[in-house]
Amino acid sequence: MNWELIFLPEAVKDLKKFDRSQQLLILKSIKKVQTNPLPIYEGGYGKPLGNKGGNKLTGFLKIKLKDAGIRVVYKLIKTKTQMMIVVIGARADDEVYEVADKRIEKNNL
Repeated sequence: MNWELIFLPEAVKDLKKFDRSQQLLILKSIKKVQTNPLPIYEGGYGKPLGNKGGNKLTGFLKIKLKDAGIRVVYKLIKTKTQMMIVVIGARADDEVYEVADKRIEKNNL
């Protein structure tokens, strides 16, 4: 079963910043995870995040595109089986997680 996919408006802008080949890679990874976005400890693909470096990301998950150095942070909305993309960005000194933390606070997630 695929979960419904929703993006924060800022995450759509993040995606558009990447070149077309990277966009396709990111969307392919999201589509794969979308089939079972539960945390790995529940048998899914999601890698849980926690509180690190002052970022409050407990309850959020990540998709790692290791070779491309890209991270996608998402949240599951289990009551509606929705997967919300919060941020998409290059892994650079945890910047993607700092942006995620700000967006989570801004959007009351």
